[in-house]
Amino acid sequence: MNAIPSNRREFLGASGLVLGLSLTIGKAAAAATPAKPFQPNAFVRISPDNLVTVIIKHVEFGQGPSTGLTTILADELDADWGQMRIEFSPANDPLYKNLAFGTMGTGGSTAMANSWMQMRNAGAAARAMLVAAAAKRWGVPAADIAVSKGVVSHGAHKASFGELAEAASAIAVPEKPPLKTPEQFTLIGTDLPKIDSIAKSNGSATFTMDIARPGMVTSVILHPPAFGATLISVDDSAALAVPGVVAVKTVPQGVVVYAKDSFAAMKGRSALKPQWDFAKAETRSSEDLFRSYAEAAKGPGKEVGKTGDVAAALAGAAKTIDATYYFPFLAHAPMEPLDAVIERKGDGATLWMGSQFQVGETKAVAKALGIPFEKMTLAQQFAGGSFGRRAQPDSGFAVEAGTVAAAYPGAPVKHFWTRENDIRGGRYRPIAVHRLRGGIDASGAIVGWDQTIAIQPFSPQQAGVDDGMHEGAGPDDYAFPADRVGVVRMDNGVPTLWWRSVGHTHTAYATEAFLDDLLAAGGKDAVQGRLDLAKDARAKAVINRVAELSGWGGGVPGDRARGIAFHKSFGTYVAQVAEVSKGADGLPRVHKVWCAVDCGIAINPNIIRAQMEGGIGYGLGHALYAELVLGEGGRVAQGNFDTYRSLRIGEMPAVEVAIIKSGADPTGVGEPGLPPIAPAVANAWRKLTGKSVRRLPFAHRENA
Repeated sequence: MNAIPSNRREFLGASGLVLGLSLTIGKAAAAATPAKPFQPNAFVRISPDNLVTVIIKHVEFGQGPSTGLTTILADELDADWGQMRIEFSPANDPLYKNLAFGTMGTGGSTAMANSWMQMRNAGAAARAMLVAAAAKRWGVPAADIAVSKGVVSHGAHKASFGELAEAASAIAVPEKPPLKTPEQFTLIGTDLPKIDSIAKSNGSATFTMDIARPGMVTSVILHPPAFGATLISVDDSAALAVPGVVAVKTVPQGVVVYAKDSFAAMKGRSALKPQWDFAKAETRSSEDLFRSYAEAAKGPGKEVGKTGDVAAALAGAAKTIDATYYFPFLAHAPMEPLDAVIERKGDGATLWMGSQFQVGETKAVAKALGIPFEKMTLAQQFAGGSFGRRAQPDSGFAVEAGTVAAAYPGAPVKHFWTRENDIRGGRYRPIAVHRLRGGIDASGAIVGWDQTIAIQPFSPQQAGVDDGMHEGAGPDDYAFPADRVGVVRMDNGVPTLWWRSVGHTHTAYATEAFLDDLLAAGGKDAVQGRLDLAKDARAKAVINRVAELSGWGGGVPGDRARGIAFHKSFGTYVAQVAEVSKGADGLPRVHKVWCAVDCGIAINPNIIRAQMEGGIGYGLGHALYAELVLGEGGRVAQGNFDTYRSLRIGEMPAVEVAIIKSGADPTGVGEPGLPPIAPAVANAWRKLTGKSVRRLPFAHRENA
């Protein structure tokens, strides 16, 4: 444990330990933290060896908060990037809660937005204290002291942060330290290398799957084959006969096999002979659900937005279009499936986990083990992706892992899901059906927009209608003379969860594809038509920029077409143009995507570009190929990447990203790159083939 100065312990409360997952970059070498580092607040620690440690409150699963938060603090501190390192925070809401959530958690592209001023103030306070310590030592006015790249100076006087650390600890923490103006930023807005890249490249970064404890057993679970089914009995004799298997237990979530290693655990699971009760299971197929959803979408639903008299506008239109869009269940499919290591010692326990909701999941494990939260220590790890999968409001996997560990109290337990557990484990992006009706007048102008969405909530605990069911629907981005959006809540036994970009994953496609159909029917250009309808200047700016970037209106090879889509989500504006041809498999082949993004102040353009590229690849793969199909008896047909198809490296298009310069506070980039890609491809495909794709994925048989 890194020692905490007695005058700073109030920052930790009852949170347990500040844990030692620390990374350095550049030439900064890992070293034991001295007994009394300078720690002016909960987010920064400076040791006499001149290393600056930033405490990261958000989970790092590749989206870059470790780099972004470190950049913000380091800039206000005027540190050198080579002296920075990171450490994940303990589970402590008073100190490390997401200011947008009220508890610790990462999601909704809020990491930078909620931490922006928090990290700026933390860095600025530390800088002010270092300057005050130097002023006192040298007998000069603090206002005359300069700080640059980790060096405090005044004339011939120079000192590193480490040399001033002890003296700075005696300075009072300023309540309102002066902050830089954007013109003074030195690190913010530059292409800094990600702070965890070296560790992830050389293998020194630890993920939960890397954790090994003395005497540890490995466990895997067999879940019911249909959602809602329950266990009647299990014959475990063959499983127990597998070399290395040490126990088989039943828990509320299924049947658990404990073994000396993962191979034995999985082999033992395959040997189980269970009997299931399907009396309360969801046994309808996907097609059964789609039929009921499509019927429900014919009604008005619960009205969530209205402008003008839509019925009159459609009745008086020169031409109307009526379209129904179908969206399947989708899995998150992160590279690292869910996993946790739990070790009990004395009256407490340690949890190793890449936790997305640190306090909630630590509490869930504590409850399952029957120990107080204060006796739990979270050893936060890197996580190999999430896309929403780890963001469980009921801490479902943590409950399962805690229950599994409690059932085998004699040793540390590593509990992990296999790929089949993950793909068939529910918590999917819910299926949805949109019915849209739009009208244009004799001049081709859109006069009316009516949209009904039949959908299950993203969060199963949500009562009534939640934002994910309709956020980003047509009138959110565009001003129509008359419009209406209604939602029909649908319920079934399939557990759902937030999926990357949440409601925007279905509303952006329905809106942008249908809008393109209406603009084409009215003889309007797809770019100019959007500019005419867009509600604000920032939206128009990204549309104009992507049109300029892609050379919209210029020449396109004869076997290709281009489509555009715009969408605002999580406060960030994104427009994309996709260039598409028809592939040998009859599906769209995407050659290039141009992307313009306005996310406020660009903290790290390198990460912004990476997140746009990642969102495009993730969204494109799912739009082209991915769906989870409930077959006979409600059983999920897919189980691994051989049947749940992802985008392959050779299918990834070239991507060119333009970041709009902005003085607005930063907004998220983890999710907004995804929503426009599928409709941009669909709009290009309609130009190329004359066919509007209204059921995803593109590979679905109805689109053949």
